Formats: sequence, C-alpha cells, structure tokens
Amino acid sequence: MNSSPSILTPDLGLLFWTLAAFLVVFGVLACFVFPLIITLVNERKNYIDESLRKANEASERLENIKQEAEKIMQEAREKQSLLLKEAAETRDAIINKAREAAQEESGRLLSDAKKQIEQEKDKAIRDVRTQVAELSVQVAEKVLRTQLSSDEAQMRVINNLLDEVSAQYSKD
Repeated sequence: MNSSPSILTPDLGLLFWTLAAFLVVFGVLACFVFPLIITLVNERKNYIDESLRKANEASERLENIKQEAEKIMQEAREKQSLLLKEAAETRDAIINKAREAAQEESGRLLSDAKKQIEQEKDKAIRDVRTQVAELSVQVAEKVLRTQLSSDEAQMRVINNLLDEVSAQYSKD
C-alpha cells in the first residue's frame, strides 16, 4: 500500500508532535500573550466605560445647562416685560403730569386774560364816563350860558338849586 500520510488517518507520531507543538505554543501564549491581550482588552473596556460615563455626564451637564439657559431666558423675558410695563406706567404718568400742568397753565392764562379783559373793560368804562361827564359839563355849560344870559334867569336857577339842596338835607 501506499506509505504516504493521509489527512483522514494521521500517523501516531505526527499526531504526538503536532499536539506537543500545539501545547508548547499554547503554553507560551497562555503564559505571556493571553494575559497581555486580556490586560489590553480590559484597559480598552475600562477606557470605553469611562468614555461612556463621561459622555453621560456631559450629556447631563448639557441638559442642565439647557434648563438653566431656558430658566435665564424666562427670567430675562419676565424682567423685560416688567421693565416695559414700568416704562409704560412712567410714560403715562409723565403724560398725565404734562396734561395737568398744561390744564393748570391754560386755566391760569385764561384767568389772567379774564382779569386783564375786566380791567380793560373797567378802564374803558371809566374813560367813557369821563368823556360823557366832560361832554355833559360842556353841554350844561352851553345850556346854562344860553339860559342864564339874563340876571333874572340866573336868580331863578340859584333859587331852584337852593330849594333842591335844602330839600335833600331835610330828607336826611
């Protein structure tokens, strides 16, 4: 028969040396390489776990920052609303004060104008009365001159005036 080795039916010596070589290589790998690989894998696992933990912390911080930012924005909106309300109230107060001051000023000016008109009216009336009195005196003077041209007429007017004056004093 054929003396060539067969894969399906290996020789016992070949099987022994293959197993011995495998055990030596496996032993060297188990003693030196596997612990190193396990250490590297564990370090990588720890690094990944630490990275995930930091990512979660960063995500939580980011969420907290978002909440704080929203809270700050809400407070800013409230302050803005309050400031706008105060500004509107101040504006309304200033407008009302200006209206009141304008009304007081217009009332004072109107009062002053009325007083001035009344004074001018009184002055005009006095002037008219003075002119009327002067005209009356002038007319009376002319009338008396014509009526009192004779001595008899003068005596009659004097007697009438004396009668009127005595009548007035007798009534009082």
